[in-house]
Amino acid sequence: MDLYCVMGNPVEHSRSPWIHARFAELTGQTLHYGRRRIELDGFADGIAAFRADPAGMARGCNITVPFKFDAGAVAQHLSPRAALAKAVNTLTFRADGVHGDNTDGVGLVNDIQQNAQLTIGGRDVLLIGAGGAAAGVLGPLLAAGARRVVVANRTLGKAVALVQRHAPVALAHGAQLEARALDAVPGRFDIVVNATASSLSGGSVPVDAGVLQPGALAIDMMYGPAAAGFMDWARAHGAVPRDGLGMLVEQAAGAFALWRGVRPPAAQVLDELRAQLGG
Repeated sequence: MDLYCVMGNPVEHSRSPWIHARFAELTGQTLHYGRRRIELDGFADGIAAFRADPAGMARGCNITVPFKFDAGAVAQHLSPRAALAKAVNTLTFRADGVHGDNTDGVGLVNDIQQNAQLTIGGRDVLLIGAGGAAAGVLGPLLAAGARRVVVANRTLGKAVALVQRHAPVALAHGAQLEARALDAVPGRFDIVVNATASSLSGGSVPVDAGVLQPGALAIDMMYGPAAAGFMDWARAHGAVPRDGLGMLVEQAAGAFALWRGVRPPAAQVLDELRAQLGG
């Protein structure tokens, strides 16, 4: 049987196995999708062990925190969007080697525009964080027509490097793009995306509430209990809170299409998953 999995640390909370099982059921595909918790210093070994699994044929895997940069180093072939991000969330094992792609950005954009029904074009976007999650979504946010994108990060140098790498994309789409420290974010924003791991660790929201336009869409890439603090903060300051469940399903749909050659019904599965989780 064709094998797939999600790799990360932590990974026990992941809903990806259910999502991909449902995708397979709805599209008539036969596969098994599991979870694999990888030691922080053992990503390459984890990939090798999965590919050697005697239970079946390992065909690919999704990568979550904190291994998206490691996944890029493992791949022999990178898609243009993965090469730009230097971060990978989807690996595919083929005869000519390991192929890396990144479906995070298109997943976020689809969730904002299709599920939350908010057009990104002409909007001001604040992207909090400059790690693998942020790197994967910056290019697609610019391509979707954002008027201005500010990347804010605790370590300013990382935000600067990410912005410099994406400067040609911003220029091509006529967008303003800049890097800022977390405590020096200028103006207010229509869309605020938390791409840091602060939610996983129970940390406070890393920016001041003054960044929120009234009625802004505030998205945490995490979901479930991990996203509750950010969503409560957004709601308390007049923003529309949204967790990362929609992005999770949409990026999974992108990965599934890469692996199986068929696009699953992401909106249906998102509705079913929210009903299952009671929200």
